[in-house]
Amino acid sequence: MLTPSAEKHKWYREFRALRDVSFEVKRGETFGIVGRNGSGKSTLLQLICGTLFPTSGTVQVNGRIAALLELGAGFNPDFTGRENIYLNGSVLGLSREEIDARFESITEFAGIGDFINQPVKSYSSGMYIRLAFSVAINVTPDLLIIDEALAVGDEAFQRKCFARIQNLRDNGSTILFVSHSAGIVTELCDRAILLDQGELIAQGSPKSVVSKYHKLIYSPADTVAVLREDLKKQLVEDDVAEDAFVTEADKADSALVASAKSNLPPREEAFYEEGMKSLSKISYNSYGASILDVHIETSEGRKVNVLRSGESYKYVYTVDFTALAFQVRFGMMIKTTSGLELSGAVSAAPRDTIETIPMGARVKVKFDFECRLPPATYFLNAGVLGLVDGQEQFLDRQIDAEMFRVFSDPDRLSTGLVEMVSSPDLKVTLSTVSGDGNA
Repeated sequence: MLTPSAEKHKWYREFRALRDVSFEVKRGETFGIVGRNGSGKSTLLQLICGTLFPTSGTVQVNGRIAALLELGAGFNPDFTGRENIYLNGSVLGLSREEIDARFESITEFAGIGDFINQPVKSYSSGMYIRLAFSVAINVTPDLLIIDEALAVGDEAFQRKCFARIQNLRDNGSTILFVSHSAGIVTELCDRAILLDQGELIAQGSPKSVVSKYHKLIYSPADTVAVLREDLKKQLVEDDVAEDAFVTEADKADSALVASAKSNLPPREEAFYEEGMKSLSKISYNSYGASILDVHIETSEGRKVNVLRSGESYKYVYTVDFTALAFQVRFGMMIKTTSGLELSGAVSAAPRDTIETIPMGARVKVKFDFECRLPPATYFLNAGVLGLVDGQEQFLDRQIDAEMFRVFSDPDRLSTGLVEMVSSPDLKVTLSTVSGDGNA
């Protein structure tokens, strides 16, 4: 306290949670924020909410905010659930009349029954969180902020939470979403950014950002610094317009996807379309293995990238080993254009790996599969796992290595993303109704 200002730096170490992070979110967008633990995600959300104030720079927010940061943080444990609804609703900006009008919806969504009149200190942790989530989600905010708060309650309640969030999004609410779940980010979000060590190092489509995030977290510690600089450099190169958070590769992939929607003859055989190449390919650092020529073949060995649903194919790639590898296994993954992981497989369980593969060996990897996908465009991942310093990690991995599409089949009866191979069984019974109403 008595130290002169010029000397105060000797008594503390300055830590900046965020540095030069700048972005805009448009009304009605669902915006994802991803990054490793300690990257500054939660601090950023608290700045947006107004619970923290920036040391420098400005934060501008228009509209009512509801934040799912620490659920139930504003609850009084001695108050009943009913009393806490009014307390927390007031904190979130609702008048008593507005809370009265929404009270039934809040209690119905929480589903805790008569416990609503009991002190919340008697609640289980699940009940406590359900009530807190229900209050926040029923504020009908202009901006909803979610920080890893969707893993609440059982599976049925989680699905109800997702449905409610999607309803808010469809009705024009803006959503900021932080999650470590790649599938949730790619499915829910329109755009995304990647934070690391308090810096913005990537932005673009959710699929592109999540791929870069995975490459960052799976890279060895001695290569992370170089990778971060490469991503920051790419960020500057891709930042061509203020309202375009998509890279040139994203745009090119989108154009290819759009061109893939042309009408094809209904019974055409699978074939290979020249020029359909993924431009969003990301390769991991190689550790003695290199993945080559990822593609799909027919059962006769013919290379194809336009498939027919219901037919059998082979997922194929080659791996060259430039160093001795231990406990090796191989993997594959098929994803949607949004990055949702639809289906994948590995060559062996951890206990059944290939013990050693010598330097100079070449392995031809094939996964047989039956295409049960609806008409759309898809992307392929490939990976090789092995031991490095006693830990299993990717010896090589390629994200969006290739793309393919499945064309329309007028005889297809299945709907949705997954075909359950069901056979319809219909029985029609005719009944006659008499004048007195009896059948």
